[in-house]
Amino acid sequence: MTLDLVAAAEERGIRYFLISFLDLFGVMRAKLVPASAIGAMARSGAGFAGFATWLDMTPADPDVLAMPDAASLVQLPWKPEVGWLAADPWMAGAPLAQAPRNVLRRQVAAAAAQGLEMRTGVECEFFLLAPDALAVADPADRAAKPCYDQAALMRRYDVIAELCDAMQSLGWGAYQNDHEDANGQFEMNWAYADALTTADRHAFFKYMAKAIAEKHGLRATFMPKPFVGLTGSGCHAHVSLWQDGRNLFEDVGAELGISGLCRRFLGGVLAHAEGLCALTNPTVNSYKRLNAAGTSSGATWAPNAISWAGNNRTHMVRIPEAGRFEFRLADGAANPYLMQAGLLAAGLAGLASKADPGPPLALNMVTEGHLADARRLPLNLLDALRAFEASGPLRAALGEEFVQAYLKLKQQDWAAYARALSAWEVETTLDV
Repeated sequence: MTLDLVAAAEERGIRYFLISFLDLFGVMRAKLVPASAIGAMARSGAGFAGFATWLDMTPADPDVLAMPDAASLVQLPWKPEVGWLAADPWMAGAPLAQAPRNVLRRQVAAAAAQGLEMRTGVECEFFLLAPDALAVADPADRAAKPCYDQAALMRRYDVIAELCDAMQSLGWGAYQNDHEDANGQFEMNWAYADALTTADRHAFFKYMAKAIAEKHGLRATFMPKPFVGLTGSGCHAHVSLWQDGRNLFEDVGAELGISGLCRRFLGGVLAHAEGLCALTNPTVNSYKRLNAAGTSSGATWAPNAISWAGNNRTHMVRIPEAGRFEFRLADGAANPYLMQAGLLAAGLAGLASKADPGPPLALNMVTEGHLADARRLPLNLLDALRAFEASGPLRAALGEEFVQAYLKLKQQDWAAYARALSAWEVETTLDV
């Protein structure tokens, strides 16, 4: 039964609703709607000028109507009089093809047509910075190996606990929080769910982390590599495929506890990894994490080759236990909806083609990667965009309207970066 938002507002004391969607750059856009108007908005949607957001539209296009999904309703734990709603953008009577949530919905429907459901959990890493973003917020957080540092974690107890309490109040199944491998970096974990629910929660978590950090006088960032010498922020996804309540990836009698179907799905992810990078590693800065030199902790924890293994964190994909794989490629800048859509599209393509991932590699890819016959990941955003553009299966699955809009905006982004003059260029070439 669809939740009645008018009744929910009255019963829960909601005064305002944020009707929200993510654009192609992952920017959260919203209208703040009084509860007195939510009935009309639920029927007709909140109006937006699409050209004013990153959706590849013009001022001549008609209004985008963001149709709120009542099932996604979240009361802001730090401001419960406000309800947040994920919305599906529509235009001219149809879902807007390039809107990220709609892109994911199409992939979910494609899987459902085969009786399949992808379930995922994400590991969101982020930094807590000083308000000017020039340094980590905790000046005492200087250890060479700060991962799991209890003292540094507890100095940020107020922020982390408020975020975890919020997730618990929302029923997400929060289960652990830690200080990560970079100074000032943290990770928070909650239970896995179907791909659309996880994407909604991922999108809301990023907003919530920033809002609660700001409340405490800090700044949260999911930028992949904000500091050259420190480990970057990843967004690992744990993936499984289900049918009628049964995990189709699990086969406890098989090598590593994964089924043949899991191997074919994984084969698709590996086959299309270069193109996937355009979605899972979508910024210029992303490739400073993927292709990083050593960090102060001694590890980058990020892949630079397309490989898989058992419980080995030096690979792009690892199998931590029977019935799932961990996709370690994506970073903190990944659009929550496009990351899930890309993974599902690549995996379904692997099922269709009966893709073979090859044998798992029992190598340390940091020290022995040169011994592996493994394709390398793109060196920069432009290479990733070119791989995405050339990927027939991804283009077909995700849809030409989305692909063309995404490529256009991201290629413009790359061109703007290429035109910018950096301090490094001046320092190294001024006197050539």
